[in-house]
Amino acid sequence: MTRRFLFVLGSARADGNTELLARRAAEQLPPDAEQQWIDLAEHPVPDFEDLRHDSDHVRPTEGNVALLLDATLAATDIVIASPLYWYSVSAHTKRYLDHWSGWLRTPGLDFKTTLAGRTLWGVTALAHTEPEVADPLVGTLNNSAAYLGMRFGGVLLGNGSKPGDVLHDTEALTRAKTFFAQEAPLARFVYEH
Repeated sequence: MTRRFLFVLGSARADGNTELLARRAAEQLPPDAEQQWIDLAEHPVPDFEDLRHDSDHVRPTEGNVALLLDATLAATDIVIASPLYWYSVSAHTKRYLDHWSGWLRTPGLDFKTTLAGRTLWGVTALAHTEPEVADPLVGTLNNSAAYLGMRFGGVLLGNGSKPGDVLHDTEALTRAKTFFAQEAPLARFVYEH
């Protein structure tokens, strides 16, 4: 089966450190792996409105939400490329993930069943030199994958604040070369370990 990677860019800055690191990792993918890149700053989604107790969810058929839904369902591998903003994912990214709640309840989608067994990855750049500050971001992605029965490939961390800084993080660039080549285990909640 051909792998289809969806790269969801969650930065508020074009060509930021997180995107640069994600593109370096993507360069290592096999030529037959499909890649789709969606920048959430260029394709913003509205705030998620929780209707689960009020009405039925309807599958979006146009606009950015439909674009992201279709791309998410088509992907074998979803890469959340979000810089570390206040120790978690960016607002753009969180808004996208919030829409997963609605897609779980949209008749005919079978969102959870469709994503089960697929792989969620993360890429982030942070200004801290201590990687532990990214634990909330890693936890968000791991737990989201665990809830959906997905595999979780972990998060590729890079250091950078000013534009282009991550290109000086030789350790991150080395990890990027093999990041997508690793076998991603089935995600588990922390209390299941």
